[in-house]
Amino acid sequence: MEKVTNIRMRSLEDVVLKGRTVIFRPDINSPIDPKTKRIVNTNRLEKAAPTLKALLDGGAKVALIAHQGDTLDYQNLIPLAEHAQILSKFTGYEVAYLDDVCGPAAQERVRSLKEGQAVVLGNLRYLSEEITAFEKEVKLKPSQMLDTWLIRSLAPLADLYVNDAFAAAHRNAPSMVAFQELLPTAGGMQLVGEYTALSKVAAQPIHPCVFVLGGGKISDAFGMMRNVLENKTADAILCGGITALVMLLAKGVSLGDATWNFLKDRDLLMFVEQAKSLLASWPEAFVIPLDLAYEEGGKRLEATVETIADSKHLQTKLFLDLGEKTIKRYKDLIAEAGSLFVNGPAGVYEDERFEKATKEIWSAIAQADGYTVVGGGDTITAATRFTDLSQYSYVCTAGGAMVRFLSGKKLPLIEAMEKAWERESKE
Repeated sequence: MEKVTNIRMRSLEDVVLKGRTVIFRPDINSPIDPKTKRIVNTNRLEKAAPTLKALLDGGAKVALIAHQGDTLDYQNLIPLAEHAQILSKFTGYEVAYLDDVCGPAAQERVRSLKEGQAVVLGNLRYLSEEITAFEKEVKLKPSQMLDTWLIRSLAPLADLYVNDAFAAAHRNAPSMVAFQELLPTAGGMQLVGEYTALSKVAAQPIHPCVFVLGGGKISDAFGMMRNVLENKTADAILCGGITALVMLLAKGVSLGDATWNFLKDRDLLMFVEQAKSLLASWPEAFVIPLDLAYEEGGKRLEATVETIADSKHLQTKLFLDLGEKTIKRYKDLIAEAGSLFVNGPAGVYEDERFEKATKEIWSAIAQADGYTVVGGGDTITAATRFTDLSQYSYVCTAGGAMVRFLSGKKLPLIEAMEKAWERESKE
């Protein structure tokens, strides 16, 4: 992928690696089976492996720091031993594991590293400084984080800090933004790649640029829609999932008490007013469903939105997928797109009866001639199920960071990387 000219951070090609001790911060936070506590999807580990291999090939001594789970995600808060094993497989190097984050054992292990050796240190979320609650309640600036245990313990041992964690770029944690205050800094291959891909969608899209937004977490969609329309990034937004239902309600289409109560119970009705505002400002940009699918007698049935609005029987149904007319319309627009950004499945694809829209739309995107970026956990899971990930121009591991980036918000990681770049450019 060509490099976007406005990226202000050094890459691995810009720094000396041989003999240098590197603090390497990727995002390898992975889905965990709740019963076995084993990793069930290795996508983020696969994405992190090329940078780790490049560091080791270059003769660096690598101490890898990463998180898994959180206090808000306690069932996934496990040691990183399996992560180290998987990275060994993907890199071809023996990647050791030490169940100590930054204490005396971790410090001694980092000091003893030899060229071409790597160790994964303990889960960062074992530190109070790295949990979400600390970030939200204490609210330190990067310069104030230099007194945290992590930075005091590891920064003096290192010659270089490499960050490859765009998926956590919205996190204002010491491991993400404080090492840059003290150490020479570079972006890893994944960070530079994801920043480049999203910059291309946000600032340099090939028109017509089509956004395909679905899924259940509609705050993501509503977080970016106004920005990409105001900036003339998106020419059309194809609505799926719960976003489609909210847009239909905003247009005055009655979907019945079942849908209304479903949205009410999940505190999602507040988005209807936002949708009305968006539709009033950009009435031609939004492409909303012509028909929807529902369950009856254990089978998938479909009805047009006009039929649903006029039918007391259908007003009792939940609509779990897009209908065939909508699928065809969306596929036609996808085929004509110069660039495509995809976030969120089109329906409840986990149920075979309601996988049709996601399956067909994802296949159309994979086969499209335009520049395609897919991002977010559920989006990648669906894409993996129905297509080959190699068919997309770029697969972005980020979820929250990706949404914030496309919403025009400053990301703490990017600010820290740019600050380091500016400092080092003057030296």
